[in-house]
Amino acid sequence: MISEREAERYLLHSRHLNEQMVRMLKAIGYDVGFKRGQGPYLYDREDQQYLDLLSGFGVFALGRNHAAVRKALKAVLDADLPNLVQMDVSILAGILAERLLRYAPYLGNAFFANSGAEAVEAAIKFARGATGRPGIVFAEHAFHGLTYGALSLNGDTNFRAGFEPMLPDCVAVPFDNLGALEQVLSTRGMAAFIVEPIQGKGVHIPSDGYLAAAATLCKKYGTLLVADEIQTGLGRTGRFLAVEHWGVEPDMVLLAKALSGGHIPVGAVLTRKWIFDKIFNRMDRAVVHGSTFSKNDLAMAAGLATLEALEAEDCIGNAARQGERLLAFFKGMIGRHEFVKDVRGKGLMIGIEFGRPQSMKLRAAWNMIEAVNVGLFCQLITLPLFKEHKILSQVSGHASHTIKLLPPLVISDADCDWIERAFEAAVSDSHRVPGAAWSLGKALAGHAMKAS
Repeated sequence: MISEREAERYLLHSRHLNEQMVRMLKAIGYDVGFKRGQGPYLYDREDQQYLDLLSGFGVFALGRNHAAVRKALKAVLDADLPNLVQMDVSILAGILAERLLRYAPYLGNAFFANSGAEAVEAAIKFARGATGRPGIVFAEHAFHGLTYGALSLNGDTNFRAGFEPMLPDCVAVPFDNLGALEQVLSTRGMAAFIVEPIQGKGVHIPSDGYLAAAATLCKKYGTLLVADEIQTGLGRTGRFLAVEHWGVEPDMVLLAKALSGGHIPVGAVLTRKWIFDKIFNRMDRAVVHGSTFSKNDLAMAAGLATLEALEAEDCIGNAARQGERLLAFFKGMIGRHEFVKDVRGKGLMIGIEFGRPQSMKLRAAWNMIEAVNVGLFCQLITLPLFKEHKILSQVSGHASHTIKLLPPLVISDADCDWIERAFEAAVSDSHRVPGAAWSLGKALAGHAMKAS
């Protein structure tokens, strides 16, 4: 069926799914029709190889179609397991919970969901139910998902616009600002402070003492600290959890994305036992929160296989080593290229921020393209990376000047060579005015003006 209907790939989506997504892909030349993936690589309809630095927004920490995960899933399918017997419990779910909690021994229970957004929704309910308080604090510029509860904690107005009103009693504070956090917590009406240890939109890293001090403030005012590790967890930053960089022990940890092994969606809430016991406190409340498919055997097997592969292949160590190398390279660009303003990251979660240059000629070019659409300059980097260097990357968010890299944790030295060569060429070309990059910029500006 796939081979027979391949020629209709974009037509089917235009007719029956998201036409605007197809229009966007065609406008920027990303309609190459990827047909297979292996490890950190993608292959298009012409069998050209690309290096994927998006990893499905962090899903493919092990790369695509990892052999051990596939083997585990096939074993479950071949075992004729009963699966989803709602009046029983799953052995695989019990084993996965046990293994996840080994990474955070200060937590006592696990709750499984189908996605990161579902994990956030569960955390909101657990926090309110355990504390008896209504308020949820979140950080400006945060991203926690797009379902209604998660969207209510979303710091990007572009996602919220048109869907208000959000959930009541959700309060935003500036990220990395302890004074603002304490002012809100001191009302003693806040059930939880939900925070990404490193903000995904823009790769914003807190100052070294922030998360530990936030944990102290939460304890002082009776508020739960919830670490959203949906993107930063499972080794992305060179530690199993990003909070480990700062020695913080949250009351809840949220996981998803990479835990799937890239095959079966799975999310998890790891929580202190007393919180869990407050929610599931009687036999008649044993199902007070749940999700039909959340503990299905395929998802649990994918999670177990992922954890085993992370350890067996030293993926977390590789993320730390390769991340250190790439960060050093990108930081070295700051002094050599005017457009490169800042570089941030830990492990293989890296943000390269571009900004207004000093020289008159480059500044005029920057002003021209940014006047059409804020953040458009970054496309002068990402599009040549894709078309000329076969690297898939993306801007960090709406109207952002930061390109975020989330490569699979299995990338090699040769892959890092590829990344460095490609970025050096693309960024160098952006400094040549007039030049090919700026011709592309004019074309993009034309598309943007037509769209508006």
